[in-house]
Amino acid sequence: DIGKYINRNITEFMEFVLLDFADVPHLRWFLFGLFLVIFINILMGNGTIFLITKLEPTLQTSMYFFLGNFSFLEICYVSVTLPRMLVNIWTHRRTISIVACAAQMCCMFVLGATECVLLAVMAYDRYMAICNPLHYTLVMNKKVCVQLVVGSWISGGPVQVGLTFQIFSLPFCGSNLINHFFCDIPPILRLACGDTFVNEMMVYIAAVLFAIVPCLLILISYGKIISTILKLPSATSRSKVFSTCSSHIMVVALFFVPGSITYLRPKPSHSAGADKVLSLFYTIVTPMFNPVIYSLRNKEVIMALRKLLCK
Repeated sequence: DIGKYINRNITEFMEFVLLDFADVPHLRWFLFGLFLVIFINILMGNGTIFLITKLEPTLQTSMYFFLGNFSFLEICYVSVTLPRMLVNIWTHRRTISIVACAAQMCCMFVLGATECVLLAVMAYDRYMAICNPLHYTLVMNKKVCVQLVVGSWISGGPVQVGLTFQIFSLPFCGSNLINHFFCDIPPILRLACGDTFVNEMMVYIAAVLFAIVPCLLILISYGKIISTILKLPSATSRSKVFSTCSSHIMVVALFFVPGSITYLRPKPSHSAGADKVLSLFYTIVTPMFNPVIYSLRNKEVIMALRKLLCK
């Protein structure tokens, strides 16, 4: 009976093997050093921004409140994948239990959904500040800002937990090798036995809800912002307003573009190499460049950093 054989096989199948960068063993120590430096930079850069937005009196506005929460989110996001990847490269022990794999996937996608929604909230904050300045402080008060951040953190939880449970309820048989550096959906679904059509549709629906919808809201916000900027009388005013928005636009592009390509492109076009490269962008590159983008293009952040260093 094939069904009984598969069920027996599944009960013995208790762990996966994350291959990460095992196909380039000669680069093992280079990659370990590179990712360790990146991880330290992400922790220090985002930690510094989180700290100054809490301590610096001049940064106690809604924009920096959201930026501080975004920086904290980035620290949580990379901490789900990078430490394990560093341990795997160091020890050559690449096994991960099914429970740990499911937990990693769930955390990644809850945090990823939170980031999508929070980026949309930050765009809305810029829209209110630029297009409705007279009502800005009234609408974006402390209570509303806290509610928006809490809503961002909890919005993706139920859907992502349900999606993870659905995927790991599938039977797995045959190979247990995941050609990736973390438990991502496309490589996990490749290892599943039987029909995965329903699961793939659920992934598309989740991607539309937490990637396409926030992205559209961001585009609408910036469409209205650009329209308002073009009506400003002086070129100096236009340049100043655009400068405050450009940092956010760059972070949005770095996060949404590779993430959307990964989860919305057709299944036949998926390849392990492309998935890994795209995943590096939204899991590592965006958190790494977030502090650089926001600090180098923001005079208030630079001044706050100087004051912190002087102290």
